[in-house]
Amino acid sequence: MKKPELLVTPKKVDDIAPLIDAGADAFIIGEQKYGLRLAGEFSREDIINALDIAHKAGKKVYVAMNAIFHNDMISEIEDYLTFLSKLDVDAVVFGDPAVLMIAKQVAPSIKLHWNTETTATNWYTCNYWGRKGAKRAVLARELSMDAIIEIKEHAEVEIEVQVHGMTCMFQSKRTLLGNYFEYQGKALKIEKRTKSEKMFLHDPERNNKYPIFEDINGTHIMSPNDICIIDELGEMIETGIDSFKIDGILHSAEYIKNVTKIYRQAIDLCANDFDKYEEEKDNFLDEIEKLQPKNRPLDTGFFFKETVY
Repeated sequence: MKKPELLVTPKKVDDIAPLIDAGADAFIIGEQKYGLRLAGEFSREDIINALDIAHKAGKKVYVAMNAIFHNDMISEIEDYLTFLSKLDVDAVVFGDPAVLMIAKQVAPSIKLHWNTETTATNWYTCNYWGRKGAKRAVLARELSMDAIIEIKEHAEVEIEVQVHGMTCMFQSKRTLLGNYFEYQGKALKIEKRTKSEKMFLHDPERNNKYPIFEDINGTHIMSPNDICIIDELGEMIETGIDSFKIDGILHSAEYIKNVTKIYRQAIDLCANDFDKYEEEKDNFLDEIEKLQPKNRPLDTGFFFKETVY
């Protein structure tokens, strides 16, 4: 069976080499002002250095530009795409059609991956963006396994699926946290509401804690659990899903590296010896469980049920 790409989200340039050693095939990086919910902030110099390390090892680097853009950002989009087109970036991840249209003008050779987080829910929509110029569609996290397989069977573009990590439940372009604290008379600059502060919304009824953070793109509320499909990879690999993503946002670099290593083993075994994978898959899940923070339970998201957070 064909092996899917193992796509991971490093926190900094120094993470690239260890993640390559752990088995990563590709990386998503970028600047916060252009990309949503990145695991780490990568300046232009960082992107150049990351590309150098990854390409020397035969790995790929995708740059996130999937933020929601307003008119005042148009000139910056042009400048950023022009910069990226000169670096031999392997793809740009976009959600806003403005990125696609501007790329056609200033960076026509750059490969594009369509990612809106929520609206890639059928193959017609995936193929629509494919015919507009996208080479890959990143599927919504709210899809069942059956829906994912059906989309792949009809897709004219590559298909990417998140198999591990937390997901975004809500985003507002408004700085809701900053506005709340200001209302209380405790004004805090947006820079102070960083991902490292570990703020939570608490649901006592379900005993769930929802990570919440604020950045230049607004306010983000994340799922209380992490998706983990390491013991259910077989059908997606057999169907030919092109890329499996591990999202490391709000996790440590060490955690991302160790999870990547286990998924690398699971993917290789499943592709090379499916029966052996079936025997070992519970052990892979046990290894992930040992790494998991106590406040971040694992579940299968929407893959087999309608998860309600």
